[in-house]
Amino acid sequence: MAGESGVGGARLLSAVGALRAAIDDVTFPLELPSADAARLTRRRLLAQLDDYVIPRVASLDAPLLAVVGGSTGAGKSTLVNSLVGREVTLPGILRPTTRSPVLVHHPDDERWFAGPRILPGLARITGRHNASDGPGALRLVPTDAVTAGLAVIDAPDVDSVVEANRDLAGQLLAAADLWIFVTTASRYADAVPWVLLREASERGASVAIVLDRVATDSVDDIRTHLASMLREQGLGTAPIFTIVESPLHDGLLPEHQTARLKGWLAALAGDAQSRAAVVRQTLDGALDVLSGRVDTVVSATDAQREAARTLSGAASSAYAQAVDAVRDSVADGTLLRGEVLARWQEFVGTGEFFRQVESTVSRVRDRFAAFLKGGPAKADELGEALQSGVATLVADRAEVAARTATRAWRGLPGGEQLLATHPGLKRSGPDVEDRIARLVRDWQGDILTMVRSEGRDRRTTARIMAYGVNGLGVVLMLVTFASTAGITGAEVGIAGGTAVVGQKLLEAVFGDQAVRDLARKAREQLVERVEALYAAEQTRFEGAVSTVQPDTDHATVLRRAAAAVQEAR
Repeated sequence: MAGESGVGGARLLSAVGALRAAIDDVTFPLELPSADAARLTRRRLLAQLDDYVIPRVASLDAPLLAVVGGSTGAGKSTLVNSLVGREVTLPGILRPTTRSPVLVHHPDDERWFAGPRILPGLARITGRHNASDGPGALRLVPTDAVTAGLAVIDAPDVDSVVEANRDLAGQLLAAADLWIFVTTASRYADAVPWVLLREASERGASVAIVLDRVATDSVDDIRTHLASMLREQGLGTAPIFTIVESPLHDGLLPEHQTARLKGWLAALAGDAQSRAAVVRQTLDGALDVLSGRVDTVVSATDAQREAARTLSGAASSAYAQAVDAVRDSVADGTLLRGEVLARWQEFVGTGEFFRQVESTVSRVRDRFAAFLKGGPAKADELGEALQSGVATLVADRAEVAARTATRAWRGLPGGEQLLATHPGLKRSGPDVEDRIARLVRDWQGDILTMVRSEGRDRRTTARIMAYGVNGLGVVLMLVTFASTAGITGAEVGIAGGTAVVGQKLLEAVFGDQAVRDLARKAREQLVERVEALYAAEQTRFEGAVSTVQPDTDHATVLRRAAAAVQEAR
């Protein structure tokens, strides 16, 4: 239970400290629908832990902190001054009043408030207040008029038109052991105060209500109605202190009007058990609320990770499709179009050539051998056309993948945000052409290596030497691509001739099974190199995602930290 000291208190302090660190590590970089609410919840969690839970768990015997809050013009400062018996906080004549909150404490309790134990984000100032005080500091006022063991803060208006005032009022109320909520007979049903009172109820915070400026003949009716409203919000046990409409004396309420509230606060401060009960109730309520707020942060963290995974998956899918497209194009004859067909036709001619193919392969093989050995220019041109075709195919599909991934990201949460930050993703990488040229050269080297490695005996080696390694490498490239599935019309016949002549020639050198293996390996090695190139292109997208996707699974860390807090209570 919160409030226990010794080993249990140390364990709880360690647990809430770990939870605070886990929450602090969480960010919501992607602008998802849940991000704004999660950021707000995270800030509130950190403030609750820093301003109340951690300092209270660390110092269970510290004075009770009561925060006087309420709407604009409710009489908060006048009430605090009247409790003390002199002006210690400056009532606002003009609205809104922007000033430092004032913490009134017994001189013996100064050590509890002079340092950053509570409200560490507010600087400490002392001395007489003035109208130029801003909301970024906490003014400390020691006085014997406050019972030791109790401190009272006069907070800014909860409905101030100045955002800094509203934020500070919420921060102070979240740091309180006891809320003293001041309202008036004319404004006790206003919406804004009840938002905070509902929050107090949800937190299980200790609350007292001061009903100010009530006409004598309306006390019973208004008090009864207010009590009914409090019960509806789960605050039925909150005491109500009524202050009837009275003239002020030197800016203070008549002493008899504040006597009951002053006596009740003194009794709380002077009775260790009563004080501990208030602290225990509010602390337990704050710890209960932590779980729900942590769940909100966890859900938003999960949404961030899922969005990042979806973005990565979209890029991965785009480049996987590009690899499949290259694989299909390598197998279906697509690469035997255009320049490759032109260079091939320069050698093979037209109908007469194919009649030779049908009548006798040997004469064609002789002619092809003469072409390879005696016509290096044509062989080089054909090889260059094949290389250019491969490079163009790989480059085109890389560009299509980048556009596909970009288009997918535009339709996904967080995608437009990353594209705006990384505009280069819309195209392939700036050096992709150089890398593709190197890929094709390396693949050609793979083919030449395979041709050389097939010379396992003298006869095969002699045949390879007769045709030339480079020439056979060009033919193997042709055979690798020579399927008619993807071409039509006259191109079919040309590609068919390519397949027959090239296949028969290589079979005469290596044997039919070896040729099939060589063509398969050539295709596989090309696809492997393309996969590596596209994987490198995909890492540009992964790099963009990594800027918003931390390595740590924060959701799991948060769940464990929150569970540890509940176990330590």
